[in-house]
Amino acid sequence: MTLPETTPTAPVRPAIDKAGLAALLAIVAIIIFVDASRLSANNVYGVGPQAMPIVIGVGLVILAVGNLISALRGNLPPRESADPRAIVLILGGLALMIAIIGLGGGFILAEAVLFTTTSAAFGRRAIVVDAIIGLVAGTLIYLAFDRILTLSLPAGPLEHLF
Repeated sequence: MTLPETTPTAPVRPAIDKAGLAALLAIVAIIIFVDASRLSANNVYGVGPQAMPIVIGVGLVILAVGNLISALRGNLPPRESADPRAIVLILGGLALMIAIIGLGGGFILAEAVLFTTTSAAFGRRAIVVDAIIGLVAGTLIYLAFDRILTLSLPAGPLEHLF
C-alpha cells in the first residue's frame, strides 16, 4: 500500500504584522476617550459635548477589534498600491479649502473646491458638473448648519447672500 504523495506546506502563521492597524485604531480611540473625559459637561439636557467623541471612540474600538480578528485569522486582503496622483489631489483640495476659508472665501466655496478635487482624485473628469454639485451641497450644508442648527460656519461672499 502506498501513501499519497504530499508536498510540505509552510505552517499558517497569523498575520501579526498586519495587526498594526488595529493597534493604531485602538490608540486613537484611547486618545479620543481621554480627551472626551476632559470636556466639561455644563449642560442641562443630559447630552454634553463629550457624547459624540465617545460614540466615535466606541466605533474605533469596534473597528480595531474586527481588524485584529481578521489579521489573526489571516483574512486581510493584500495591500493595494497607493495612487500618488489621488493623494496629491485630495491633500491639495484640503490645503485649498483651508486657504479659501483663511482668506475669507467662506465655507460654500471651500467645500465646492474640496468636493471637486476629491471627485477628480477618484477618477471623475466632469470638473464643471462636480463644481456645481459641490456648490449645491455646500449651500445645503451651510443652510442646515446656519438655519436649523444655528451654528455658524465660516462666512464669505456667497454666505452673505443668505
